[in-house]
This record gives sequence, C-alpha cells and structure tokens, in this order.
Amino acid sequence: MSELDGKRAIVTGAGSGIGRATAELMAEQGARVAVVDLDADAAREVAEGIGAQAIAIATDVSKAADCDNAVATAAAEFGGLDVLVNNAGIIRRSTVCEITEEDWDLVMAVNIKSVMLMSRRAIPHLKAAGGGSIVNTGSGWGIQGGGQAVSYCASKGAVVNMTRAMAIDHGPDNIRVNCVCPGDTATPMLAEEARQLGEAPGAFYADAADRPLRRIGQPRDIASAIAYLAGDGAAFVSGAVLPVDGAGTA
Repeated sequence: MSELDGKRAIVTGAGSGIGRATAELMAEQGARVAVVDLDADAAREVAEGIGAQAIAIATDVSKAADCDNAVATAAAEFGGLDVLVNNAGIIRRSTVCEITEEDWDLVMAVNIKSVMLMSRRAIPHLKAAGGGSIVNTGSGWGIQGGGQAVSYCASKGAVVNMTRAMAIDHGPDNIRVNCVCPGDTATPMLAEEARQLGEAPGAFYADAADRPLRRIGQPRDIASAIAYLAGDGAAFVSGAVLPVDGAGTA
C-alpha cells in the first residue's frame, strides 16, 4: 500500500509543470486530487487525464474568495482533506529598479499570499481529519539570492520562513508543514524566464544545467520530493526546507 493511498489532496498550479507532475504522481500513489489552476482548460485536461480520482477547480489563488471556494469544493467532494500542496507561482525577471509596482504586487499575491489564503481554509479540514500535511513550493532562490529576480527571490524567501512558522504553529494539531526548493526545472515557467530575459531557450537551459549533476530538473524530480513529504513516510518531518536542485545550492 502506498503512503498516499486514500489521501485527499489539493495541488495548486497543477495545470502544468511541477504541479501537474505532482497531481499525476499523487494519483498514481492512490490519492484523490483536486487539480487547482488559474487556467480552467489546463486543469480540466490534467484531471481528465488522471481519471475518476481527480477533479478540476479553476482558481485564482491570489483571491480569497477563489481559494475559499477551492478548499470548500475539494473538501465536499472528497469528504475531507489530508494534504495541501501550495505550488502555484509566477516570476518576473527584473531588478528592484526595473520592476513595476503592479508586477511586484502580483508576484507577492501569487507566490506568498496564496499560501496564506489556501492554508487558512485547509487547516481546519486537516485538523478535523486528525492531522495532515502541507507542502509549500519554495525555490533555490528562496535560500540564496539570484540576479534580476528580486520579487521572486523575496517571495520565495518568505515561503521558506513561513513554512517554518506554520510548522511550529500547527504541529500540536499533527499537521506537518514542509517546503521543497526546486532548482531550475524544465517547465513552462523556465521557458517564460528565457523569454523575459530575451534569451534563446536552448542556451538558457544549457546555462541552467551548470550544476554538479550537469542537468536541469524534470517536473517528476520535484514531484517525487513533494509526494514523499506529503506521505506517511515523512511522519516525523516538519519544518524542513528540502533543496531539490542537483546540488545547485550546495
């Protein structure tokens, strides 16, 4: 029996990339999964590909009403919740002098405010289930700085320390909170970074692979770490910040 067998999970940003790989892997391991994404068509495609174990919920995770609806819908459909994966994220490559106030606010809303909005609604359901797991997607740039990504670095640094604070607050309710910090991963967001910087994706990916393992990550690499932290095999792991980056931050 899988460590996720019978678990009831929400994964945000699950329409593509790491979120999609996580939703698919969790379902393979026996979980029921709410595929939450801003792109309704992408969410529906992923859920249909998974099958009867999944539902799609179109959600703007920067908006409280949408997050409230996503959690309520998933909990009602599944009869409760055991796992929340706060994975949705965006990036705007710029320095502090270049970024607009609108882009700063958007990055903060999607990358960090959403963790609060989703978690505050999910935690009562996890508590009612006798405990559960929250996994937040941080970044290697939440551990160390990076160039031309000031808003992203700030938001992911906040995700890392928010994870620690949540683990302390909610541990007494048997709710574990952990953070996975991916390095560069072959997702649509990485291609979008290349576009924002005016670089060819091939050359950009080659530069990103300059790390000890000599490759960039694949979505499944990160999904495997998330699934581990979500499952019963990590029953005594909480407040952890796990780099999954081919030793990029070593």
